[in-house]
Amino acid sequence: MTSRTTLLKRITPYLGCVFLFSACASNVPLDKNSKKSVPEQKDKSTIGQIAKADIDRMADVEMRENAQSLRLLMLKLYKRNPQELKKSTSDPAEKMIDWVFDGATQHHYQLPEINNLVTTDAIFLAFNPEFKGDRVLAFTVGLHTMLLKAHNDKTEFYFMDSLDPQRIYNVARNIEIAVWKLSNARDEAGALYLLSNEINDHDKNLSFEREFGKMIGRTDLYALVLAEKSQRMISRVVQNLATALFLPF
Repeated sequence: MTSRTTLLKRITPYLGCVFLFSACASNVPLDKNSKKSVPEQKDKSTIGQIAKADIDRMADVEMRENAQSLRLLMLKLYKRNPQELKKSTSDPAEKMIDWVFDGATQHHYQLPEINNLVTTDAIFLAFNPEFKGDRVLAFTVGLHTMLLKAHNDKTEFYFMDSLDPQRIYNVARNIEIAVWKLSNARDEAGALYLLSNEINDHDKNLSFEREFGKMIGRTDLYALVLAEKSQRMISRVVQNLATALFLPF
């Protein structure tokens, strides 16, 4: 009896640590005022996870979180530019966004509304003065398909997949260029093609800048980790955003 009591006293602190780490590892909100949970792989306990390395799971998270950011940005752009949504549909913005992202297996991003253009061609179209269609659609599809192409048109990654860190790094720079265009490209009358951030005497809205910053940070981080893992060099590029050209990806 005495030996059991002594043993219990010895292991109790360790049991406390086990329960503490178990609680920390669970998928709980980041804080009591936040509804967003720590990202978690939905299929983490399935057989498919056996074929994934940590770098593959990181790619899964990067693509999933960037897609979520783009969905949010598309919604925010439609709210700031409601005339663009009307050019595509009379449905609510949320339904349009679901169709763009969840319907990719049907339309494969070949959308007549934006002349079937993708990647940087679609981004250029969003700021083409002659384009009369949905600029929000063109801008968002351009960014998303650019990310997909740099990741070999995949959103799930396994041991046999081989990604090029240079292409992913270049996409991060291209997002920076696209964001600059969004904030600065104007028509002949001097009006912005698309409204996003707003700073004036009455309002200060930098939520677009913050969300784009998250995308650039995620993409940059994954490119650097992938380069370290694969022992491949990245050629870093410094450009003047006002005159920069999109990099190959």
